[in-house]
Amino acid sequence: MKKYLKNTWDGIWTVLIGMKVTFKHLFVPAVTIQYPDVKLPLPERARNRLYVNIDDCIGCLQCERACPVDCIHIDTVKGLPTDDLGTTSNGKKKALWVTKFEIDIAKCCYCSLCVYPCPTECIYMTDVYEFSEYKRQDLIYNFSTLTPNEVEQKKINYEKFMAEKAAAKAKAAAEKAAAAKAKPPVDPNKNNQKSE
Repeated sequence: MKKYLKNTWDGIWTVLIGMKVTFKHLFVPAVTIQYPDVKLPLPERARNRLYVNIDDCIGCLQCERACPVDCIHIDTVKGLPTDDLGTTSNGKKKALWVTKFEIDIAKCCYCSLCVYPCPTECIYMTDVYEFSEYKRQDLIYNFSTLTPNEVEQKKINYEKFMAEKAAAKAKAAAEKAAAAKAKPPVDPNKNNQKSE
């Protein structure tokens, strides 16, 4: 009988502890946020959708290397000496065309590890958290401003420039070899006779 009463009291005590929160809110007026018209303010360092200011991107691939889930894919093409790629907002001269900068938000784990190594601070987390889509392909964001035709042209121009550079180097080497052949050989005995 004693054990039965103790078990009953433990059960009642457990229910009272569990109902403490309920009783606390029972006499407080409810506040309903009228979402989506009213939204709660996000914390200052909230991690949400990534954004890239492509005008500041120098194509260093630091964010791609830092990403633990490989959701960032970047392709670059080196600019020609005649190309003016511009400068970033902090004055750093750009040397690479960023032909592809894709972020697959469906894979992103919102760790923000890609943000910190960026030397120009062009990639950052925004406060946008409503970006659901019906198709998974729509969650792949492309930040490159070049069209496919422009990308192909940049690649062709760079390959042509490198081929011309290699041909000029080969020509210079051939001319140097021809000049070395045309020069009469130096007789080592001649120098020894003069020094005597």
